[in-house]
Amino acid sequence: MRQETDPDLALLIRVGAGDGNAMRQLVARKLPWVLSLAQRMLGDRGEAEDVAQELFVRVWQQAPHWKPGVARFDSWLYRVALNLCHDRLRAHREQPVEILPETVDPALEPAEMIAARQRSERMRRALMALPPRQREALVLHYFQGLPQAEVADLMAVSEEALESMLARARQKLRISLQADKTEEFL
Repeated sequence: MRQETDPDLALLIRVGAGDGNAMRQLVARKLPWVLSLAQRMLGDRGEAEDVAQELFVRVWQQAPHWKPGVARFDSWLYRVALNLCHDRLRAHREQPVEILPETVDPALEPAEMIAARQRSERMRRALMALPPRQREALVLHYFQGLPQAEVADLMAVSEEALESMLARARQKLRISLQADKTEEFL
């Protein structure tokens, strides 16, 4: 891999040299998608924030040892974030997930806000009902916008296996969302 293909390399080198300002810039650049990924994987904003904090501590610790050209920084960041999420999911397997309201645009009308919260909550429940690997595939491809080839690489599966996993996940998600919508009227 050529060094210029990693847009974060210069910033990462500065972080590795102990530049706190570079670390703040890196956190500002990566925090939104890290939080999004972790919240969708874990279903809990507080847990997602804990994962993000632990992830950036690891970035600070590992940056001096970064070897340019071995891997893209984003690929490493996704892999570590996913591993931290998996660790938390294993640790909390038998504990119920707290329901936290999604942040909704305050410019919406009250009825629209309620409907948006309900849709968001149905989606959160449906995502959390999926097996972890299927949820991971959906979140990485559809919510994080990664190409299938990169998702397959991150998950250590073939692209064909990923396509099959995504198809099963979409089908389960669709069934779960339909059932949830039906139950709301009972």
